[in-house]
Order: sequence, then structure tokens, then C-alpha cells
Amino acid sequence: MEDKKVIWITGASSGIGKALAIKFADNGWIVAASARREELLNDLNKINQNIHAFPLDVTDIERCKLVAKEIIDRFKNIEICVFGTGMHDPKSEKKFNLEKVREIMEVNYFGTMNAINSIYEYFSVKKNGQISIISSVAGYRGLPAAGAYCASKAALTSFAESLHFDMKNKNVRVSLISPGFIKTPMTDKNDFPMPMIKSPEFAANEIYDGLVNKKGFEIHFPKAFTYIMKFLQILPNSLYFKLVAKGMKKINY
Repeated sequence: MEDKKVIWITGASSGIGKALAIKFADNGWIVAASARREELLNDLNKINQNIHAFPLDVTDIERCKLVAKEIIDRFKNIEICVFGTGMHDPKSEKKFNLEKVREIMEVNYFGTMNAINSIYEYFSVKKNGQISIISSVAGYRGLPAAGAYCASKAALTSFAESLHFDMKNKNVRVSLISPGFIKTPMTDKNDFPMPMIKSPEFAANEIYDGLVNKKGFEIHFPKAFTYIMKFLQILPNSLYFKLVAKGMKKINY
């Protein structure tokens, strides 16, 4: 195993994380797959024996440190980390809910911080490899009924940009993953139209290509959708608010 490259993926039990774990494993990588649901991680090992289960709740700081150490001790190396644990509760976000805001930020943002904290010193000493953070185009601007989710993703996006400067001096690559709508158990909760929605396998192909071939800081997809979101990002607030309000009225949301 020591001659194979190793990737650690959090949020690997479903959606993008699951598809990405299978994609890397099918291409000969050793995959350390983490998520809370151990039984689903074990199912991944049945699909491809290159995938190894490392159960983890990313909100547990000490457990993050322990899992990172277990992976390094077992495989002697981590080449890439992809931190993608996330949650969204669109129904609860239609009305301000402080408890839900804290929960979403704790999982999406601080959970990712806990994971990064667990490997920061390792990569700083190793002086090569990649740290990749899964954010979202929802982090580009505030969207209706998604305040906490958008805020958590905006925080991840800004943090990834800052981390780039820190890790570049250590010869460690940082990348930001910004998907549009991907059909996952999380987006299945949405009760509004999701334009240009893609499969988890599509997302995994895009991410794999971007990470392995080192195609720049941000890996965003599908391009036809993400470039529209990037255009909205640079609009004046007054125009942005009018356009979004018009769109929401059109779909009666």
C-alpha cells in the first residue's frame, strides 16, 4: 500500500463524497473515507477494497485528530485531503432559527476547521500535497431561505483563499471546490427548481480532474451555471436583489 497515493475524504458516505471516493479508488488510490455512518462506509469497501472506513463526526475535535493520526500511521502518507462534510435544512431556514444557524455553522464551517486542524502540522512539515475544501456557489452571494447555508459556504470560500497564502509558503496546494446543484440526499430536500442539476458522478469526474491535474485554485461546475452565479456576484446589490426577487416570484417561492 505504501507505493499507492492516499486521499482522505470526509462526508464520504453519500453524495459527492461517496462518488469521489469511488472515483479515486477506481483509479488506484487508497481512499480513507470518513463520515458518521460507519455502515455506509463499510458498504463502500464492498464496492472497492481500496476504500477504507474511518468513522468520524467532524464536530468532535479530538476524534478528528485521532482519525488523522490513524490514517497516517496505517498508510504512512496522505497526498490529498478533501473536506466535504455538509448539511442544509431548507425548510427550517425559511424563518430565522438561531439553533439551526449554529448547527449548520458547526457542521459545515467548524467541522471543516476541525479536520484542517488535524492535518495542518502534518502538511506543514511534509511540505507537499493538497488540501481541498468543498464549498458551494451558494457561498458567492446570499440566497433566499438559505442564510446559514450561504454564510457557512461563504466562510469556507474566504478561509480557503486565506489558507492558500499560508500553505503556498509550505509548498502545499490549497483548492476550493464550488459545485452548483448536484443531486444528493441534501438537495433532495429542496422544494424549488434546481437549474442544470448534475449527478454526483459528474461532480466526482470534475473534482478528480481538477485535483489530479492541478487545474487552478477553484474547481467549479457545471460551468454554464457557475459562470451565471459569478456574474451575479459582481452585480450591484440593488440590481442583484431585484433579479433574485423576480426569479423567486416567478417560481412562487
